[in-house]
Amino acid sequence: MQDLVHYNVLHSVAIPAKRLSGGTVSKLYLIERTDGHPYVVKINEPQVVKSESIYLNHYQSSNLLPKLTFLEPSNTYLVYSFITGSTDYPDGNKTEILQTLVHGLINNYKQVSAEQGWGWVDQPSKSWRDFLEDERSAKSKMIGVHLGDKDHELICSLVQSIEEEKEAFLLHGDYGVHNFIFEGGRLKGVIDPTPVIGDPLYDVIYAFCSSPDDLTIETFHLILDQVRFKREASVTTIYEKVLIGLYLRIGTAIKHHPSDLDSYLLSWQYWRAIVIQCKNREA
Repeated sequence: MQDLVHYNVLHSVAIPAKRLSGGTVSKLYLIERTDGHPYVVKINEPQVVKSESIYLNHYQSSNLLPKLTFLEPSNTYLVYSFITGSTDYPDGNKTEILQTLVHGLINNYKQVSAEQGWGWVDQPSKSWRDFLEDERSAKSKMIGVHLGDKDHELICSLVQSIEEEKEAFLLHGDYGVHNFIFEGGRLKGVIDPTPVIGDPLYDVIYAFCSSPDDLTIETFHLILDQVRFKREASVTTIYEKVLIGLYLRIGTAIKHHPSDLDSYLLSWQYWRAIVIQCKNREA
């Protein structure tokens, strides 16, 4: 608080502040300013704070993101506007929520240089394929026997055969529904980016797979049809990316949302059948 007064972010250390829950590795505090526009102070490792500030700055015109107010010079914390609402995911409204996300953020993604690498901004990989392979390898250990050997081999093959991206974009990197703020059943805001340099479809698929409901081809196309970053990719290639995204999500669900696992495994059978059918048709 003394720091924020020193940097003219606040006018007094007497302004009420309280600890917020929800940060997995970060510490979050709510500063309840007298003008009715509260701030969030987020403390984390410097490289994490810096990469999050890059994303918020890059897309500061989006109405779905909090406004970055202050970045501490040594990157130990940042301050941004507090978005009111609830993180409780409203079932039955997935298509509208993700279409709002596409139009409010994803379709406005900007190209960036990939000279520093691909994947995590704070820990880049040499290529987009290398990033996906690292993610696949980590999730494979979590998934283990929940999927068969042929399932693991299929994803390994799909990742290895994926075409390298020529255009790099700054992505949110963690479009889980737990990072969405809702009001009246609609998407109002998005928080907690873990920025990634890569393919915008990664964020689309991440958001689609981040909840186990409505993981159907019909719902996916209702969202995909709104995305302007489809380029010349074949339908089969896009479906393969969905299967990769679903695989990564299953690994995350096992660790953080085990009650969703059975639903995800059913969706896995569904999307694997779609991918195999498409590959057989092309053959």
